[in-house]
Amino acid sequence: MENLEGKTAFVTGASQGIGRACALALAKMGARVALAARNEAKLEVVAAEILAAGGQAKSFVVDVASEASIQATAKAAIAHFGSVEILVNNAGITKDVLLLRMKRADWDAVLTTNLTGAFLLTQALLNPMLRARWGRIINISSVVGRTGQAGQANYAASKAGLIGFTLSMARELAPRSITVNAVAPGYIETAMTAALEEKQREALLSHIPLGRPGSDEEVAHAVAFLASPQAGYITGHVLDVNGGLFMN
Repeated sequence: MENLEGKTAFVTGASQGIGRACALALAKMGARVALAARNEAKLEVVAAEILAAGGQAKSFVVDVASEASIQATAKAAIAHFGSVEILVNNAGITKDVLLLRMKRADWDAVLTTNLTGAFLLTQALLNPMLRARWGRIINISSVVGRTGQAGQANYAASKAGLIGFTLSMARELAPRSITVNAVAPGYIETAMTAALEEKQREALLSHIPLGRPGSDEEVAHAVAFLASPQAGYITGHVLDVNGGLFMN
């Protein structure tokens, strides 16, 4: 793939898991990376990894559930790097519980973080892309946004909403040569999935044709491709990275 030298990528949830892997992959391709998450100490570790490898990165503490925090962080990133051409909306939370027991607060927290946060951040970082007439927006959805999942009505709704958001933005922004795509991971070994019980893990693996969980690096490879110049004719697409768990 061609490199991303001269481009700046903004990655949310970059302190660990898929977000960290995406940040490292984009930095390896030459992009300057704005690392965004709530945990400053973890962000600094990722920034140090990138700097040690000869890349450029800066940490930005952000709460994607807060519009004020999003606006302030977006302005700070643009002020520091001069522009942002690549946005990876990855930050997300879960609050799993069966629908009959789900509290309104659990619903609101997940939708606000996973979906509204992506909407607000995209708005906040869009102007530099519009001016440059070049941009890449990549939303991290989930296989459960395609299939649904018992006990995850809030999470599945937020991730399905990201897909609808992706398709709409792809149509709106195509005239400015800004592509908008989604990556929908399946069962990926991250801190979020580490909490699964062994029976849950075995049940999941039994439905995956490849017979194994994926890695955050495998998701990051998909994101890096969609951010690359080679993916310039791909927009409004949902790239499933799930080992065959869901086939469209």
